Amino acid sequence: MMKVSLAPSVRLVRRLSLGAAVSVGLVFLGLTPAEAAKTTLTLGMTVEPTGLDPTIAAPVAIGQVTWQNIFEGLVAIDEAGKVQPQLAKSWEVSPDGLVYTFKLQSPVKFHDGEAFDSAAAKFALDRARGADSVNPQKRFFTSIASIETPDPETLVLRLSAPTGSLLYWLGWPASVMVAPNSAADDKTNPIGTGPFKFVNWAKGDKVELEKNVDYWNKGVAVKLEKVTFRFVADPQAQAAALKSGDVDAIPEFAAPELMSSFDGDAKLATRIGNTELKVVAGMNNAKKPFDDKRVRQALMMAIDRKTVIDGAWSGLGTPIGSHYTPNDPGYVDLTGVLPYDPEKAKALLAEAGYPSGFTFTIKSPQMAYAPRSAQVMQAMLAEIGVTMNIEPTEFPAKWVQDVMKDRAYDMTIVAHAEPLDIDIYARDPYYFNYKNPVFDGLMKMVQETSDPAAQAQIYGEAQKVLAEDVPALYLFVMPKLGVWDKKLKGLWDNEPIPSNVLTNVSWED
Repeated sequence: MMKVSLAPSVRLVRRLSLGAAVSVGLVFLGLTPAEAAKTTLTLGMTVEPTGLDPTIAAPVAIGQVTWQNIFEGLVAIDEAGKVQPQLAKSWEVSPDGLVYTFKLQSPVKFHDGEAFDSAAAKFALDRARGADSVNPQKRFFTSIASIETPDPETLVLRLSAPTGSLLYWLGWPASVMVAPNSAADDKTNPIGTGPFKFVNWAKGDKVELEKNVDYWNKGVAVKLEKVTFRFVADPQAQAAALKSGDVDAIPEFAAPELMSSFDGDAKLATRIGNTELKVVAGMNNAKKPFDDKRVRQALMMAIDRKTVIDGAWSGLGTPIGSHYTPNDPGYVDLTGVLPYDPEKAKALLAEAGYPSGFTFTIKSPQMAYAPRSAQVMQAMLAEIGVTMNIEPTEFPAKWVQDVMKDRAYDMTIVAHAEPLDIDIYARDPYYFNYKNPVFDGLMKMVQETSDPAAQAQIYGEAQKVLAEDVPALYLFVMPKLGVWDKKLKGLWDNEPIPSNVLTNVSWED
């Protein structure tokens, strides 16, 4: 058979004709080639997740990659912090608060084709609440006494006690729906029902996702075709990557002192939003001298919160007087309960039997806000005769072992990221070793009502108890510092829950 070779001029004409045809097609669509191509996003993160299944491990970075992108829940939490329908399109709660009946979306499939229905939902919840569960929020599901599946589109939860926060908790990353056939491998190969599918994880570098073309929610127009989460720990490297275009966005920029370096940048926009990141210096309330409320109050009154914010986070932050943020329902500004007053702090120490002060150690994780805050606090406490030694403590491994598990610490400092987690002071055990029956009773009352106004009032009372009792030194709420391309639309300015929700993200023409 004869092989025919085209002359170079013929080949050139064919290439030009093909290029012209493509260009004409794009013109008909009202797009230039450059505009048509921009359906990719490279998003930078400071911390790489330890796995990709938010139902088996606590680090927030897991949900920041997977929640609402790969995995979805019966309900979702929106940017305003409100509960919205998701895989459950509606629900009813019995008058006594003990029966929740969900009507599920249909048809819905997991990324591997397995059906999502009431049986799959039951599997996911049974896995989260079972005896062998390692779910980081297993307590969310303890009041579920039984689960019924009368038909594929109906799920019934029967509770042992009213649980006013249940719907909200079901919107968390730890409560997402996983499939019976794939759940065991979700840590490294996550399979959900969301708008994006997992493609690859190059550990130490990036996680790649692609658009789920079979996404069940046809009311959502997902614009991004490919998303890359790139892990860049160093703040200077983050700034350089943004300015060079190697990353398009860093929704949680790690260096507040560098935010001003983007002023006047023609390409990049900066955003300062709200988070739930409460920076607190927790004390071991079972250990002397922190078992004396007067000592704890004295330490709080030795701290000027504004100076801490200036020194630790370049003045970007909101002072708090308890374990609660201005975003939360029933917030009360209690920074005036124990205001900065070194002389009164000295008097309280003397009254408690420490006229010459005392010495203790604070375990400080490596995250920038912690050692910076600790150094400012160290200088302030010295002014009332208290010596605070700073011990760098690797997070999460050593910190979790020393503080959370062994309670082998005097004081520590950490940003609590979970929304509405004021109830941690009622958990037993928890690292504060704090015991207060009045506070415990308030947390019980919150769950006994599903009325938002009543819950807000109870939360207000609970805040006042903590502000007066100070089981921890309440410092500030960290802002959400975002830097991204000005043409990028749809990223959340605020963060009611740690996340990078990409469903409605797009590039403007």
